Amino acid sequence: MTSGFQTGDAATLRIVVLAGGVGGSRFSIGVRESLRRRPGAGASGFTIVVNTGDDLWLSGVRLQPDVDSIVYALAGVNDTARGWGREGDSERVNAELQAWGSGWPWFTLGDLDLGTHLARTGWLRDGLSPTQVIERMSRRWPLGATLLPMTDAEVDTQVALGDGTSMHFQEWWTRHRATLEPVRFDNPGIDRAAPAAGVLEAIAEADVVLIAPSNPVVSIGPILAVPGIREALRATDASVVGVSPIIGGRVVRGMADVCLRAIGVDTSAAAVAAHYGARSDAGLLDVWLIAEEDAASADEIERRGIRTVVTPLWMKDAAASAAIVDAALAAVEG
Repeated sequence: MTSGFQTGDAATLRIVVLAGGVGGSRFSIGVRESLRRRPGAGASGFTIVVNTGDDLWLSGVRLQPDVDSIVYALAGVNDTARGWGREGDSERVNAELQAWGSGWPWFTLGDLDLGTHLARTGWLRDGLSPTQVIERMSRRWPLGATLLPMTDAEVDTQVALGDGTSMHFQEWWTRHRATLEPVRFDNPGIDRAAPAAGVLEAIAEADVVLIAPSNPVVSIGPILAVPGIREALRATDASVVGVSPIIGGRVVRGMADVCLRAIGVDTSAAAVAAHYGARSDAGLLDVWLIAEEDAASADEIERRGIRTVVTPLWMKDAAASAAIVDAALAAVEG
């Protein structure tokens, strides 16, 4: 861990966030809001490395659920009630696709959302990389951040089940609501993948790396599995600060507890901290933020060599999310 950065012009503060899912979207809004509140507010040094393990091909188009969730959230056009897709979207095209027997009847694609997928697919077929596609997507709205996919390779998440079969993560998550007990999560080809252009450089040049309170297994896990990213986090001079996705021994959203159980990790703030590990002991974390409800586990986490900060972690709005980021930055500021 470094000695910390100096408080000052926000435009000079270089922050990298590893994120995915709704938790990553809300946390990213908090980072942007926290930066805006700082002297000389600017966000030119704010980079989000996004999980692309959730990606899939469906009805001939390429979907990137975590990328889109973060783009829509930062643009202020996301559907906050459902937690995914565009606000005020319609589903006429989705109904027509299902009438033709195309796609998955249990996987809804909104009309505006389909516009995103069609644009992305067209650009990919024109020869653009996923990194270039996301850069082009980011021109539409003032996002206040640079988004990078974890890799340009297709490494979609497959869920292996106890009966020897497997299915795409989205089928397991959306259709079966994680009721089928998994034995492991695979990203075929990820061992041959490379970090997307700019990812390793952003980590190396960062002042702070923040691990969002995203699902540790299927959102953060694939990012860390891309060859070179974990090593870059171990080598960076930046402080690495993680935010617990567990509050009071329970997951905040989704079925992360099922995912954690599959890899032998308890659903607790202390267990997830141990899963990431301390940088002083070949792990990743310098600092770990836990909720007030989990304050009793602070000493246990500290004994693992991870500085522990107890703070409110409910991301009920942008201000609350920004307060979490403020606490994370305060923990490592010099």
